[in-house]
Amino acid sequence: MADIKCVGILTSGGDAPGMNAAIRAVTRSAIYNGFQVKGIYRGYKGLISNEIIEFRTNNVSNIIQQGGTILKTARSQEFMTPEGRQIAHKTMLQEGIDALVVIGGDGSLTGARIFAQEYDIPVVGIPGTIDNDLFGTDTTIGYDTALNTIMQAVDKIRDTATSHERLFFIEVMGRDAGFLALNGAIASGSEAAIIPEIFTEVDQLEELINNGFRKSKNSSIVLVAESELTGGAMGMAERVKKEYPQYDVRVTILGHIQRGGSPSAYDRILASRMGAAAIDALMDDQRNVMIGIQNDQIVYIPFVKAIKNHKPINRDLLNTLRILSI
Repeated sequence: MADIKCVGILTSGGDAPGMNAAIRAVTRSAIYNGFQVKGIYRGYKGLISNEIIEFRTNNVSNIIQQGGTILKTARSQEFMTPEGRQIAHKTMLQEGIDALVVIGGDGSLTGARIFAQEYDIPVVGIPGTIDNDLFGTDTTIGYDTALNTIMQAVDKIRDTATSHERLFFIEVMGRDAGFLALNGAIASGSEAAIIPEIFTEVDQLEELINNGFRKSKNSSIVLVAESELTGGAMGMAERVKKEYPQYDVRVTILGHIQRGGSPSAYDRILASRMGAAAIDALMDDQRNVMIGIQNDQIVYIPFVKAIKNHKPINRDLLNTLRILSI
């Protein structure tokens, strides 16, 4: 920790509500503890192209309520190469950056782990992704806000589904994880959630038709994770048209509205705690760790565990959804 004088902050990958709150917390905690802070624009791409400015307290004023990220974000193919990471390291040396705080999801933390190992750089990750799919933390920044956005959208769609006696498939984000679909379905009173975690175990569409829609419902709403395994909402709709042509089916893809919007109180508090904890971690000589939260307590998770381990779905929630959708 004695060698760290300047901390760089970047956001990478898909944006998530609450990233700005995390940027604010990292910046102000670092300044409070005597560090210089530099904001790196456009993620790893900006680290390579030297889009870096010094951050002071006023740079992060009035941003806690804003969605997206003031540092912008971009995906960098160049950083995936050894040559690109070498340029990024040279930029760090030129700018006097001794440590990095990376806010992002699985891909972002994977890049951080490789970079840290290659150049022996202290790097701390903050989990910012609406998918909630990083191992070692109960929740990630942006997940709660996205869940509320889904709930509000489904509440509106239900009015139409009921009026027209239709079966609605609503596609939500979560390419490899069904957290948004499953918890969104419970929160919105939907009839089912089709998620990749149990795709090989049961025909979720057949179960829906036989146990729910056909017996007692004149309309149903089903949340579908955008996974290739499930085929997404369009894939489910095509199956219904072929196998159950008697049903009037509609598809809604919520898309990027799930990523936007002002972060919820929960996400602002979570991001603030994690941002402050990232500086604490650097001061404790921690490196190559992700800040997580377990049972409302801050924890440090090694990158290798956070990235490689699969975060399991709560099977009890599946049963709860089945019971409540009768």
